[in-house]
Parts: sequence; C-alpha cells; structure tokens
Amino acid sequence: MTTDYQAIIDKYYPASGDNPLMREIYMKHACQVADMAVALNEAARLGLDADMVRGAAMLHDIGICRTKAPGIHCLGEEPYIRHGIIGAGMLREEGALEEWARVAETHTGTGLTAEDIVQQQLPLPECDYMPESILEKLVCYADKFYSKSGAMEKRTVAKARAALARHGGDSLMRFDAMHRMFGYV
Repeated sequence: MTTDYQAIIDKYYPASGDNPLMREIYMKHACQVADMAVALNEAARLGLDADMVRGAAMLHDIGICRTKAPGIHCLGEEPYIRHGIIGAGMLREEGALEEWARVAETHTGTGLTAEDIVQQQLPLPECDYMPESILEKLVCYADKFYSKSGAMEKRTVAKARAALARHGGDSLMRFDAMHRMFGYV
C-alpha cells in the first residue's frame, strides 16, 4: 500500500506541469483542509493517527484534475460532481490506502445518498456515497470550511451551513451532526 500522499499529488499535479494554477489551488485547499482536520482530531481527542488524517485530507480532492471546472483551472472532461468517485478510483489504482480512497469517495457535500442522486439527476452511479468512519466524516466536515475558488479564506460555521443549505435534502442535518461531533477550530 502506498502511504506517500505527496508522490500521488505530484504525479497528477506536477510542480513543473503545464497547469501551475491548478496545482496551486489544489495544494492550498488540500493543506487548509488537512490542517483543520489534524487540529480537530487533536482538539476533539479522536485518537486518529495524525499522518493518516493528513494523508486523507491531502488526497480527498485528487480527482478534480479530471473534471471540467475552468473556474479552478481544471480542464478535464468529467462533470465536477464526479470528482469524488474519480479520485477514489485513482487512489485505488495507485495502491493508496483504502481509507484514503473512501474519504475521496464520500466527502462530496456531506455525503450523497442514492436518493439524492436520483432526485437531483446527478451523473453518478445510483448508490450511497456517505461518510461512515470517523476519518471520512472528519475530512468531509473540514472540507466544508474551504472553497477552491475566490479568496479561499476559512468560512465561519454560519457560512458553511448557508453553502450547504442551498443543496437541500438532509445535507445540513448531516453537517450539524458532524459539527456536534468535531466542533470548530
């Protein structure tokens, strides 16, 4: 199993590549999420291995490079909503830890249910992509505080909730449950 998350990042977002802005955005966002997830793990005394948390957070968005999201310099062909399952596939192909692949697969929104996929007509296989483990929920939660566009500044809890409320469904309820579990640092 591969545990060198930076080697995986460098393969798909090379420092000397032809899309330096995509790498810059990716690295800033991933580091923000990783720093918050590691801090929450410590503050909430979750007992997760800090290196496991950091690796999962650094790789949670690995699949964005294959999506079409010009606003964040992603010039792939796939719809952005698919970046989680794409990233999970990439990590599995790389022989990365399954825990990291699961984080990538389940971090979109506060998770997606098969019902969400059908109701919103999302271009995803009809199944549940819900964070289950503490690690999956922790990275999913930390991710909600940082956007990959705009100023990329940390959101308040109120702004994170407002961003999720636009998606409807049970997303906000799941966020609130994660907030009770992890708090805010």
